[in-house]
Amino acid sequence: MEVISKEKPFTLTRLKFLSIGSKFLAFFFVTVMLLGAGLIALIIKDGFKEVFSEHWILLIVLTLIECVIFWIGIILVYVTSVQLGVKLRLIGLICGLIPIVHLVVLLIIIKTTSKEVKFERAKIKVNEKRASEQICKTKYPILMVHGVFFRDFRYFNYWGRIPAELEKNGAIIHYGNHQSAAAVMDSAKELTERVKEIVEKTGCEKVNIIAHSKGGLDSKTAVALLGLGPYVASITSINTPHQGCEFAEYLLNKAPDGLKDRVSSGYNSTFRRLGDPNPDFIAAVTDLTASKCKENWETTSAFDFKAAGIYTQSVGSCMKKAASGAFPLNLSYRLVGHFDGPNDGLVGEPSFHWGENYTFLENKKKRGISHGDMIDLNRENIDGFDVREFYVQLVAGLKKRGL
Repeated sequence: MEVISKEKPFTLTRLKFLSIGSKFLAFFFVTVMLLGAGLIALIIKDGFKEVFSEHWILLIVLTLIECVIFWIGIILVYVTSVQLGVKLRLIGLICGLIPIVHLVVLLIIIKTTSKEVKFERAKIKVNEKRASEQICKTKYPILMVHGVFFRDFRYFNYWGRIPAELEKNGAIIHYGNHQSAAAVMDSAKELTERVKEIVEKTGCEKVNIIAHSKGGLDSKTAVALLGLGPYVASITSINTPHQGCEFAEYLLNKAPDGLKDRVSSGYNSTFRRLGDPNPDFIAAVTDLTASKCKENWETTSAFDFKAAGIYTQSVGSCMKKAASGAFPLNLSYRLVGHFDGPNDGLVGEPSFHWGENYTFLENKKKRGISHGDMIDLNRENIDGFDVREFYVQLVAGLKKRGL
C-alpha cells in the first residue's frame, strides 16, 4: 500500500523549488563552459573582430538566455536553501563579479544545494517507510528542557528541526518554558511547576525529560530535591556539565566586578523585555562552575533515581578543532580545552558522565560535534552526524523501555 507523505506541504514545496534552482544553476554552469569554449575556439580560428561582427546578435541572445537561467536558479536556491547559510550566501554575493572565482563559488553552491535536496528527500523516504511503526510514540510525552541563555521562543525553536522530526515519528512534545538564566534551584522550581501543569492538563501521569546543557542540572535537581520524581519516567541529559566548567570558574573569578555588573545588567534587561520575569545572569553562570556543580552532584546523588523508577542516561560530544563550531564556540574551544580537556566548545568531556548509561558521540569525519550542534542550533546537515536521526533513535530507545 502506498504511504502518503506526512511532510508539511511547505517542506515539500521548498525542496521542489530548491531542486529546480539547483538544476538551473547546474545547467547554467555547463552551458556557459561549453559556450565559452566554443567562443574561444571561434576567436582563435576567425579572429576576435570577425566573430563579434558576424555573430553579435546570437551572442547577445545567448547571453540574455544565460542570465535568465542563472538568476532564476540563484534566486530559487537563495530563497529556499537551509544549508547555504548566511556565510555562503554572502560569499556568493561578494565573489559574483570576480572572474574564475565566481565559477568556483557557484560550483560550491550547486554542490551544497544538490546535496541538501538529496539528503532531505532521503529523510522523507525513511520517515514514510516507518510511518506506521510510530517509533517515537512513547508511553509518556517528551519534555524538552533548554539550556542557559535561551528561551523557548515561539518562532525560533531552541531544538532546531529535532522536535518536528520526533513528531513525524509519533512523539508528543512539550517544552520547559522556564527562564533563560537563573540559579539551578530557581530553574528547578519552575520546571517542577511546569511538569505538574502538563500532567494535570493532559493526564499523562509522567514525562520523559530530554534536557540540554544546564537544563540537565535543573531537571535532576527538580527530581532529587524538589519531589518531582513521581512525575518523571526518565531523564536524558545532553552535553550537561554535571561536574561543572573549570574555564567558567576561572573567567568568573578573574573578570572585574564592573565588567560582570555591566554584562549582567545588559543581559537581564534584554531578557526581561523578551519575557523573563526575573533573569539572573550571574546566578546562572555561577551554578555552572566546577565548585558549584560539585555541590550539586553531592546533594542530588543522595537521591536514588533507579530505586524511584526513573531511568537516567547522559550524552556528550566533542569538537575536533576550533573550526568544528560556529561563533562563539570556535573561539572558546581552545580556552575550554586548556582547562577541561576534550570538549564541545563549552563543556569538557569528563563532565558529561551521569546516570545509568553514557553515550559519547565522536564524528568519524573531520568535523566534530559542538555544544550547539547537539540541539541543531544552526540547522546544519553535518557530514557524518545526523542529529535529527540521533534523537529519533534516542526516543525510540525510551519507547523500547516502555517509557
